[in-house]
Amino acid sequence: MGKRKEESVSQPGSQKRRRQEFLCEPTDEFNEEEHSQLLADREVGIIESIQLKNFMCHSMLGPFQFGSNLNFVVGNNGSGKSSVLTALIVGLGGKATTTNRGSSLKVFVKDGESSADISITLQNQGRDAFKPEVYGDSIIVNQRINLDGSRSYRLKSKSGTLISSKKEELVAILDHFNIQVDNPVSVLTQEMSKHFLQSKNEGDKYKFFMKATQLEQMKEDYSYIMKTKENTCLQIEQGVERLRELKLHYREKKERYKSIGFVKEMRNHLEDLKHKMAWAVVSLEIQPIKESIKVEEERTEKFVQKLEECQVKVNEAKEKYKAIQDKLEKISEEAQALHPQCISSKADVQAGRKAFNEAEALYNRSRTELKRLGRDDEQLRKRIEELKNSANQVSEPEKLERQRKIEQLKEHLKAFHDQEIMISQELDQFQQAIYKCKEEQATLRKEEHDMKQALDSKLKQLRELKDSKTNTLKRFGPHVPAFLEALETSYRQGHFKYKPIGPLGAFIHLKDAELTLAVESCLKGLVQAFCCDNHSDERNLQMLMSKYYPPGFRPQIIVNKFQNKVYDVRHRGVHHPEFPSVLTALEIDDAVVANCLIDMRGIERVLLIKSSCIARKVMQSSEPPKNCREAFTAEGDQVFDRRYYSSDYLRPKYLSKDVEAEIRMEQNLLCRTTSAEISDLENTEEHQSVDIRTLEDEAEENRNRMESVKQEMVQQSKDMENRRNILQEAEKRFEEMKEKIHQVEEIAGPVKDELNQADCEVENSKRRFQHYEEKQKEHLACIKRRKELLANKEKELEEKIAQAKQIYAERLEVSRTVKSLDAEMNRLRERINSEKDRHGNREEIIQQFYDAKEKFEDANSKVKNLKKFIKLLEEIMTQRFKIYWQFLRLLSLRCKLYFDHLLRIRAYCGKIIFDHKNETLSITVQPGEGDKASLNDVRSLSGGERSFSTVCFILSLWSITESPFRCLDEFDVYMDMVNRRIAMDMMLKVADSQRHRQFILLTPQSMSSLPTSTLIRILRLQDPERGQTTLKFPNRSQEEEDQ
Repeated sequence: MGKRKEESVSQPGSQKRRRQEFLCEPTDEFNEEEHSQLLADREVGIIESIQLKNFMCHSMLGPFQFGSNLNFVVGNNGSGKSSVLTALIVGLGGKATTTNRGSSLKVFVKDGESSADISITLQNQGRDAFKPEVYGDSIIVNQRINLDGSRSYRLKSKSGTLISSKKEELVAILDHFNIQVDNPVSVLTQEMSKHFLQSKNEGDKYKFFMKATQLEQMKEDYSYIMKTKENTCLQIEQGVERLRELKLHYREKKERYKSIGFVKEMRNHLEDLKHKMAWAVVSLEIQPIKESIKVEEERTEKFVQKLEECQVKVNEAKEKYKAIQDKLEKISEEAQALHPQCISSKADVQAGRKAFNEAEALYNRSRTELKRLGRDDEQLRKRIEELKNSANQVSEPEKLERQRKIEQLKEHLKAFHDQEIMISQELDQFQQAIYKCKEEQATLRKEEHDMKQALDSKLKQLRELKDSKTNTLKRFGPHVPAFLEALETSYRQGHFKYKPIGPLGAFIHLKDAELTLAVESCLKGLVQAFCCDNHSDERNLQMLMSKYYPPGFRPQIIVNKFQNKVYDVRHRGVHHPEFPSVLTALEIDDAVVANCLIDMRGIERVLLIKSSCIARKVMQSSEPPKNCREAFTAEGDQVFDRRYYSSDYLRPKYLSKDVEAEIRMEQNLLCRTTSAEISDLENTEEHQSVDIRTLEDEAEENRNRMESVKQEMVQQSKDMENRRNILQEAEKRFEEMKEKIHQVEEIAGPVKDELNQADCEVENSKRRFQHYEEKQKEHLACIKRRKELLANKEKELEEKIAQAKQIYAERLEVSRTVKSLDAEMNRLRERINSEKDRHGNREEIIQQFYDAKEKFEDANSKVKNLKKFIKLLEEIMTQRFKIYWQFLRLLSLRCKLYFDHLLRIRAYCGKIIFDHKNETLSITVQPGEGDKASLNDVRSLSGGERSFSTVCFILSLWSITESPFRCLDEFDVYMDMVNRRIAMDMMLKVADSQRHRQFILLTPQSMSSLPTSTLIRILRLQDPERGQTTLKFPNRSQEEEDQ
C-alpha cells in the first residue's frame, strides 16, 4: 500500500504501527482495482480544494487539496481550522449567523483590508454531474465579501472561464448536489457541537434531529400547503356565492337579447338611405372658384405696372439725393481746405502777440531803468559839485587825496558801466529762468497733490492691513465680515438653496509663501469672487451684495454646480518633476472652490517657476511641458511660449500669510517714500525762493549800478512798432479766414436741408414701392390659395366618389335632395333611439349577453376545478402525512438501532427515546456493562464519555441522511485517549464503508497514529504567527444594528 497523503510544514519523525483491524495489507494489484473502482463510484459535489484570502485574521490560507474520502485538518489553536470550516459555510451561500461567528459578513474581512475572497472547487464528474458540457469536471465557486457586508459570486468552469455571477445558479448547483451547509449533520461547527453537548432541553435535541433529517423542512412545507388549502376553500365558498349572482345576471341578459329582433327592418331601411346620401353629396360646385381665379390673374398686370412706376420714382429720388450729396461733399472739402489755413493764421496771431508783448516788456523795463539812471546821475553831479566846492577849503594834501579818490571813483564808474551791460544780459536770462521756475512750481504743486492722494491710498491700505490682523476677511474689504454675517443670516432664513461660498481667496492657502505674488497674479479677481450652485441663488446674492458693496466694486459671481469631490484632472493637468502647478501648490479647504478655479482659470495647467530666467528657458527655449498653457514667476510675471508680460503687482494683497511683516514693510516703504517726497519738495521750494530772492536782489542791486540804456530803448521802440504791425496784419488775415469759413458754412446749411428733404423723398418712394410689393405678394398668395382650394375641392370630389363607392359601389341616380334624405334618416334614427331607450342599445345588449355568459361559464369552470383540486389535494396530503409519519418512525428506529450498535463497540449501553407527540428527544447512556435500569443522562457523563456519545449520535444521524460531504470541528475535544481511539476507529470504519462520500474532520491532535491508506489525507496547518491578533467581533448592540 502506498504512503499516506499528507500536506504539512514538517513531517513526523516516525510512524506508529498501523491498525490491522480496519485496513489490511493489500497487494499492488488490489490497490489499482480499488482506486479505479473508487474513481467510478465517488460522489459528485465533494470538495476538491479551498483557498482563503484576507479572511478573518488570515492573510492567505491554502489552497488545501482535499481527498475524496477521509480528510483530517490538524493544527494548533489559532492556525485556521475553524476558519476553513467557516469559509466553507459562507462560501457556499450560508448566512453569517449559521457559523456562530458573527451576525454580519463584514466581520469576516480581515482588519485593515477592504474585502475577503473565498475560492471553493467542487467535483463535477460522473453521471450526476451538473451541466458537464458547460462546467467540465470541476465547478469553481469564487466569492468576494466587501467591508460593507455585501458579497458577490463568480462561478467558473474547470478551465477558469466565467459562467455565471448569479446566486440563483449557485442555489441550483447546491440543490443538484444535495449540499446543505446549514444542516448541522453536513457541517457541524464547534459552537453547534458545544451547544448540543451542553443543552439540557430535550426539545432542542429533537429539533436538531428534525433539522438534520430535513423532516423539519418537510413539516413546514406541509403546514404551508394546508394553510394554502384553507385559503383556497374560503375562495371556493366566495366563488360559489359569486356564481349564483352571475347566473341570475346571465338569465336577465338572455331575456333582453331575445326582445330586440324587430328593430332590424328599420336599420336596413336606414342603410339604404345612407347609400343614397353618399351619392347625393358627390356633386360639388367648383366652377365659381375657377372664375374667381381668372379674375385675380387679370389684376396681376396692374400690380406689375404700379411696381415699375414706383421703382422709377425710387431711382429718381436716389439720383437727386446723390447729386445733392456730391455738392455738399465739395463744400465740405472747401471748408476742410480752409481749416489748415485758419489754424496757421491763428498760430501767426498768437506768435505775433507773444513777440509784441515781449518787446513791450523790454521797452517798459528800459524806460524805468532810464528814469532811475537819471536820478543816479543827478545825485552824482550834486556830489561832484559838493566836492568841487569843498576843494578850495582844504589843504594841498587833502586836495590831492580827494583828487585820487575822484580818479578811483571814475574808474569804479567805468567798471560799473561795463557791469551794466553784462547785468542787462543776465537780467533777461533771469526773467526767462523766473518764468520757467513758475511753470516748474505749478508742475510741482500738481505732483504734490498727486503725492497726497497716493499717500492717502497707502494709509488706507495700511489701515486695512492692521484691521486684517484681527479679522483676515477684512483683507478682502472692510465690509466683507458684515456682508458674510448677513449672508449666513439670509441662508438660515431659507433664502438660498445652498449657501454661497466666498470670497474664494479665504479658502486658499499656499504651501510655499514665496509663490504668493505669482498665485495672486494668476487668479487676479477670482480671489474676491463668490460661487453659487444655481442661478436663483445668484440673483439673491446680487441683491444682498448691492447693500454692502459700492456701485462698480461688486465682486464676480460664478455659477457652478456644487460637488463634494474635486475633479479628476490627472489626464489633462501639467506634471513637472521640479516645478508645481497652481493646483498642487495650493491647499484648498473646499472642493467647490477647487472645481471653480479649475473651470474658470485652468489652474491645473499653469506652472509656478520662481526664477524668470528658468521660466523663459522652460517655456520658450524648447517645447513647453505637456498640458502646460502658461507659467508665472515669483515676481508675478506671466510667461507664454512666445510672449512675456511683466506683472502690475508689486506685492500680494490678499493671500499673504505674515500680516505683521507686511504691515512693517508697508510702514517703512510709506515713511521712506513720504520723507523723500517731502525733502524733494522742500529743497525745490527753497531753491526756487533762494533763486528768486537772489535774482530780485541782484536785479535790484544791478539796477542801482546801470547808467544808460537810451540807445537800446530806441531800438526796442522800433522793434515794438514792427511787431505791432506784424500782429495787426496776422489778425487781419485770421479774421478774413474766419469770414471765409463762415460763408462756406452758410452755403452748406441750405444744401444740408435739401439733402435731408431728398433723403425723405427716397424713403417715401421706398415705402410706396414696398407697399405695392407686399400687395402684389398678398395678391399672388391669394391666387395660390384659391388654386390650392380648387385642387383640394377636385381631390375632395374624387374622394367623395371613392367614399361613395366604398359605401355602395354602384352609382345611384338620386332625385331627392340631401336635405330631404337627411330629414328622413333623422326620423328613422329617432325611432331606433326610442326603441333603444325602451330596450337598450342592440350592440350593447348583445355584448352584455355574451359577456355575462362568458363570466358565468368561466366562474363555473373555476369553481369546479378548485373543488377537484381540493379533493385531490386532500387525498395527496392524507397519503403524504401517512408517509411522513411512517418515514419519521423508520428514521427514528434506524437512528436508535445504529446508536445502540455504536455504543456496544465500547461496551456501553444506552438508548434514544423519541416522543414525537411532545417533540422531545432524550439520550441515556451507561458506561461499561451494567444494569439497564441504571442508565444516566448524557449530562451526568464525563467530558470524554459525553463526546463519545455525541460522536455515536452524529454517526447515527449520518447513517440516515444523504450529503456528498460531512464536516466535524474538534469532535474529540473532550475525549480521553481511550475514547478518542475508539471514536477514531468508528470514524475510519464509517469512512471505509462509505467510500463514495467525503469526510472532513478538524482536530488539534497530530493524528500521527492513523494507518496508512490512499483514502486518508492529512492537511496540517502552520502554527499561528507571533503577535497575531484576535478577531474584533462587534458587541451585541452592534450586531443588532447590523441585522
